[in-house]
Amino acid sequence: MAIRPVADHEATGRAKVAWVPQGGALSPRLTVAETLRLGRALAPGHWSERRAERIARAGRLPPDARVGALCAGQGVRLALTLALARQPEVLLLDDLPAHADPLVRHQVAALLLAQAAEYGTTVVLTSPPLAELDGVCDHLLVLGGGRVRLTGAAEDVVGAHALVTGERRGEGLPPQIAAHPVVDAQLSGRHFTAVVRPEGAIAPGPWEVAEPSVEELLLGYLRAPDPPAPSAPGGEPAASRPRRFPGGTPGHRPGIPGMPRNAAPGRPGPPGGAPRIGHDHHSGKGAAA
Repeated sequence: MAIRPVADHEATGRAKVAWVPQGGALSPRLTVAETLRLGRALAPGHWSERRAERIARAGRLPPDARVGALCAGQGVRLALTLALARQPEVLLLDDLPAHADPLVRHQVAALLLAQAAEYGTTVVLTSPPLAELDGVCDHLLVLGGGRVRLTGAAEDVVGAHALVTGERRGEGLPPQIAAHPVVDAQLSGRHFTAVVRPEGAIAPGPWEVAEPSVEELLLGYLRAPDPPAPSAPGGEPAASRPRRFPGGTPGHRPGIPGMPRNAAPGRPGPPGGAPRIGHDHHSGKGAAA
């Protein structure tokens, strides 16, 4: 078997990307200190000892403890320390730790947001609990059937849609709602819930109109067998879409407690570039990134 040497540009490109697989892929027999020394040896010229020490200290990682004896949350922090100390431009994270408790997940999200804000790191993550993406991600991409269904800044994408819930008197959606492009509709008895992309004001009626959460929007697009065509080139929502809908009430978007909301359009970012956190969600229908 021929061995192809790695070109300089390939090595440079790989050095700019860090990946944290699910579970962290750590050696249980090594101590925390030995794991960090190994990480430094494997990333010559790219390792930041200062960043490694700061993240490890904040995560309260005992240097002499063996990796196999760490709790799940400490293992996650150690894996992130190894990745972020390499000073990557792009961090690929295979899920905010699904097995960790809510406090650890909150702390990990805070760490990622801080790294993005301070260093301009682009974070691409997968996360089955879609509700946790609200307030963390600032860019969404929905793929389905081999094409882009929706893409754009999270605030713009969410603000271009409405979640309508109420009563129905016929077989389908009320005509006032069906008159708008409908992404997804769930009918239950005499009630309905629909994710729509309003073209103008939604007529008043026995229903409530709110801004959908990121979870509600992504689920709507992933369930829809054939959602309406993108409202702007490239799938981006039209800039003129209203962010609050006449006759409706603003939706409640919980996000992660204590975390900042997604940046509003035009809000200045930190020096050197705005933080960027992307999301990649996989299902039988498609993906959102």
